[in-house]
Amino acid sequence: MGKNGRFWVVALVLMLGVFLIASPVLGQTPTESAPSPGADGHAWWFWPLLLLITTFVMGILAVLGGVGGGVLFVPIISGFFPFHLDFVRGTGLLVALAGALAAGPGLLKANLASLRLAIPVALIASTCAIAGAMLGLALPTNVIQIALGATILGICILMLTAKKSDVPDVPKADALSSALGIFGVYQEASTGKLIHWKIHRTPLGLCLFVIIGVMAGMFGLGAGWANVPVLNLLMGAPLKISVATSKFLLSITDTSAAWIYMNKGCVIPLMVVPSLVGIMLGSFVGVRLLKVAKPTFIRWMVIGILAFAGLKALQKGIFG
Repeated sequence: MGKNGRFWVVALVLMLGVFLIASPVLGQTPTESAPSPGADGHAWWFWPLLLLITTFVMGILAVLGGVGGGVLFVPIISGFFPFHLDFVRGTGLLVALAGALAAGPGLLKANLASLRLAIPVALIASTCAIAGAMLGLALPTNVIQIALGATILGICILMLTAKKSDVPDVPKADALSSALGIFGVYQEASTGKLIHWKIHRTPLGLCLFVIIGVMAGMFGLGAGWANVPVLNLLMGAPLKISVATSKFLLSITDTSAAWIYMNKGCVIPLMVVPSLVGIMLGSFVGVRLLKVAKPTFIRWMVIGILAFAGLKALQKGIFG
């Protein structure tokens, strides 16, 4: 059996395992409160175990599909698990934060994540993430579910239509980026060339990060899906700089929002621990499978899963 064959066997076995464990409960109507051990007829370890298995598969798909784990975590867990949305969002922020903290130091050391670019953006995004978290906790759950569903469907459209530019053409840096000293140089490993970069349209980009920060805090998604297009396509940062800086940004933005959820008691170890372990283990496996997986198919599968989860969130918000 070839490498591709082994990959699909492993993928099918994992998905079958999740289906067999989840099938008795996915048809039930989720409650609107945090899970209480034994209240639904299951042992206390049932939901944490199911969460571990689900996030393990999620971690694999996140790596293969090129998306952050938080983007998959919140819509899927809130749609198909009996956990209140506030607990899911708090855990989702910590899931995204864990990945960012793991990757951040290496990206900074490799001179790919730019502190000059990250600091002004992080100041705006993290402040607005705190406001978004407070707003999200204040609004009714059904309103958040509807907004979450619409946002997830918007992410699907963005993934389908967004283009990427390795090194955008920036004729001249604008006055604000020049005043802030946002520029840099890095060595492209594939060619050995030094790439000097600068950005433009900085005021518009910073304004968009107000919206991104609010959405990150409100929905607990992380914001890599929005950071990269704004940094790369709008502001003109090279793609590698945009991706690395976005990952580093999450460690600041998500920390700010996560404190609000923790202060409100919306972060519980029974959900956080299996989620983080599952995502991390799945990411390690995903990195190995990335060499043999077909990225186009995986990307379409991730988009399909997100679309289904987004519709589920809309259905829960509208019909309860």
